Amino acid sequence: MRIAVGSDHRGYQIKGKLVTLLTADGHEIIDFGTDSDQAVDYPDYAVSVAKTVAEGKAERGILICGNGFGMAIVANKFRGVRAAACADEVMAEMCRRHNDVNILCLPGDLIGDRPVGDLVRVWLATEFEGGRHLRRLEKIKHIEDESITP
Repeated sequence: MRIAVGSDHRGYQIKGKLVTLLTADGHEIIDFGTDSDQAVDYPDYAVSVAKTVAEGKAERGILICGNGFGMAIVANKFRGVRAAACADEVMAEMCRRHNDVNILCLPGDLIGDRPVGDLVRVWLATEFEGGRHLRRLEKIKHIEDESITP
């Protein structure tokens, strides 16, 4: 799977570990940075990843900032992107199963030194259930069509 990744300075260490892990798992990674702890603005990285997913150049995206919320807010501005901030495996599974989330936003400050690989692997492995959830995603698509100008 092709996965776009990006982080701000508060998530760059976790991003580095994830890139190594995901590459070892056989995924193709598009890394948009950042690559240091020098302060940067998270919207710049969220835009790159969200645009790549929205355009179909990557099947999924992963964004990491301090709490995950800012990245999710920015990513959700793009048509077809469904981004959610998740801090554990249950959240990661449910956002895929019920909402077909295609960009995972991780809270670097809240995860700390905990291994994040299991959370990401659960998110990548979980399939969208469809059914009643598909009807709801269609409603979301309609809202996007009505409210987001091309």
